Parts: sequence; structure tokens; C-alpha cells
Amino acid sequence: MSVLEKINTDFATLFREGYSQLEQGCGAVMNGCRKEAFEKFVQLGGIPQKQEDYLYTDLLPVFNKDYRVVLKYIPQEVDMNETFRCAVTDLVTTPVLTVNGWWFDGNMVSEIPEEVVICSMREACIKYPDLLYKHYNRYAPAARKDGLVALNTAFAQDGIFVYVPDEVVLERPVQVINLLRANADLMGFQRNLVVVGKNARATVLVCDHTLSDHHFLMNNTTEVSLAQGAYLDYYQVQNQHLGASQVNSLFVSQQRKAVFDGNMVTLYGGLIRNNMYVALHEEGGECNLYGMYILDKNQVVDNFSYIDHIAPHCVSHEHFKGVMDDHSLANFSGYIRVRPDAQKTEAYQANNNLLLSEQARVNSKPQLMIDADDVKCSHGASVGQMDEEAMFYLRSRGIGPEEARMMLMFGFAHDIIRHVRLEPLRRKIDDLIDKRLRGELSKCYHCMMQCKKQE
Repeated sequence: MSVLEKINTDFATLFREGYSQLEQGCGAVMNGCRKEAFEKFVQLGGIPQKQEDYLYTDLLPVFNKDYRVVLKYIPQEVDMNETFRCAVTDLVTTPVLTVNGWWFDGNMVSEIPEEVVICSMREACIKYPDLLYKHYNRYAPAARKDGLVALNTAFAQDGIFVYVPDEVVLERPVQVINLLRANADLMGFQRNLVVVGKNARATVLVCDHTLSDHHFLMNNTTEVSLAQGAYLDYYQVQNQHLGASQVNSLFVSQQRKAVFDGNMVTLYGGLIRNNMYVALHEEGGECNLYGMYILDKNQVVDNFSYIDHIAPHCVSHEHFKGVMDDHSLANFSGYIRVRPDAQKTEAYQANNNLLLSEQARVNSKPQLMIDADDVKCSHGASVGQMDEEAMFYLRSRGIGPEEARMMLMFGFAHDIIRHVRLEPLRRKIDDLIDKRLRGELSKCYHCMMQCKKQE
């Protein structure tokens, strides 16, 4: 039996033997999708291996570990708010915590408009079944070729639900703090749903952290629905130790004149796969995707995006940048599709990478598929080393070689970070990137646990 066959067989056994536990407390909407999703996982061949969308990333080493999969929530006996403190001290948010993919019982959601809902997915299934039925698993099936999304739908039991009704402006950002904490190697599944109503506005900040020295593998899927005129500012900061790997799949559905701004910042982690799917269903929509990844050691980050222009008069901007050192590997695959009816589309895509060592590697594949004739579209990619002319310019003005090198790298990275609208977060990310580039940030920032899996 091959490694892939063994992994897929183990999942089949776990699904069959643990099905009754998977159903407990989740509600009919989530449970009603499980069997079909697992059948899809099997039909697709299980864990993606040598498929086009995963061509440059080998998932088997991270899946082929003896993980513990928790099918029942285990209450935490410590005050997680004391164990973890957000490093962005001057950012006022509405914080909610998850632990290993489960809503933390100690969450106290307060100071939000009365009509806004922020709760666990399990609670939402029971209290708001009509909303869940309308939106749950309606956007994720767009990735019908991705077995990992199907696997999440089959196994996920909890996560975060955010609902902002029509015309409501959520002043405080919702800060989702995903914590991993266990006494053994652990695999988890988390499912999130964000629904923003007509002309409503919201900001969501997702922070990923590890609090214990074990191997983790998280499979997360987030669905976002933006109604007519809705606006969502979405951030994800990935800062886990090198023994923590994750697959994140984000699906965004936009209606008329809806705007989605997304920022993905990867500072630390083991193997990280980010899937981003955006569908512009009605005219006047706008999507902006930005990403920054800074890698060293043996880190692997794989960013995959698919922006689907279905309707006319929509705009998308996508720009990802990376700095790679040591034996790190970065993959970028960006796909922009412009359908026949999507006239007057404007779509721009770029991926730029800076290599600091001869061993660092990058695979970059920007792609356009245009079936309309009245569009403005462009894409491009670059992979290179430090600009010698810029180095000479700085050195000629009395700046030392190391400081000149740092200034160029920081300027390269800040070109992406400047799109972060939350000023306290932008300042903190700038500071973290500066420390990261100088080699001063060797552990997950502001974590009280001293994990060892950093070398």
C-alpha cells in the first residue's frame, strides 16, 4: 500500500467509525453535507497528489504523521486570554478565540450592534438554520476539484459565524484568534462563515498562533457572502511555529457593487497552502488581493488564487510578494478568468519574489483566461536577487552594506503592507517584518510559550 493509499484509507476509517461523533451538536445543515462531501473526497483521489493545482507542493509528508483527530470538544482548563495576549496593543477589536478549530467557551462577545451575530458555527446551526441553509457550503463547492475542501466539509464541526445585517456598519474589527494547543500531535478542521448584508460594512482580522510544542495540521475553510453594496476588509496574519502546517481555503461571493479587500501576511509556519477563490457575480464589484510572505529555513508557502469575473464592469487587483532565504520554497499560482459576458473588466495580477540564497526556490504561474473582447487585463511575475544599482546608490551615500540590504528588503515588503487599512496593525506588521528580516524574530511573536520547533 502506498503512502497516499494509507492516508486516504485512514480517513475513510475515521469517517466511518467517527460519524456519530461528527454529527453531535452540529445541526442538520452541516451534517447534511458530510456524506456527499466525503464521497467527493474519494472520487477526487483523496489528498491531492501531482494534480495541476498542487503541482509544486508535496502534501504527503505533512499528512503522513500520527496525528490525533479530536471529534469532540475538550474544554480548556486555563484562561486562554491570559495565555495569549495580542501584540497589537492599541488596536481596539472584538476578539473571539478558537482552540484547535473549536469555539472557545470563554469567549465573551460584547459591544456590538444588537442585530449583529458573532457566535460558533455549532450555535449558528441551531439558532439561525435559515441563514446557514442559505449560505453554508454554497460557495465552497466552486472548488469541486479540491479534495481538501471536501475533506473539511466532511469533518468540520465548529468555527466562527459572523452575520452583519443590511445597512449596519460594524465599527470594531472582529479579531478571530486561532490557537493551537495540545499535548500530542494534532489534526483539526475549522469552518467559518461571514455574511455581510446589503450596504453593510465590516472588518475581520484572523490571527494564527501555536501555544504548544507539537506538530499540527489544520484544514480550514471560510466562506464569505457580500450582498449588494457590501464591504469587507479581511486580514490574515499567519505566525505559527515550523511544526505547524495548514491548508486555508477562502471563498468570496460578491454581488452588485460589493467590495472585498483581502490581505494575507505569512511570517512563520511549516507548510502553508492558501487557496483564495473570488466570484464577481454582478456588475460593479471590486476585489483587491494582497499577500506578503517571508520565508527561511525549510518553510513552504503555496498561494493559489482564482478570480472569476462573471459580470461586466468589475475590477480586480492582485499583488503578492515574497522574500525567500535558506532552503525555503514559495509557490504562486494566480488564475484570472473573464467570462464572455464580463465586458469592461479590469483585472491586474503580479507576483514578485526576492531570493536571498542560492538554495531558495520559487515557482510562479500567473494565468489569464479571457473570453471577452472589451477588457483591460495584465499579469506578470519576477524572480530575482538584490538590485545592485540600488545597493550602490545607498552605499555611495555612506550607508553600510547590511543596513542598505535591510532598507531594500523592507521597501520591497512594505509595498504590500501599505495596503493594510488598520493603522495599528500596519505599524505592527511593519515592525514584525523588520524584525523578521533582521533575524530577530525567531519565534512566534508575543507568545508566552517557548516552542522549540523553530530550527
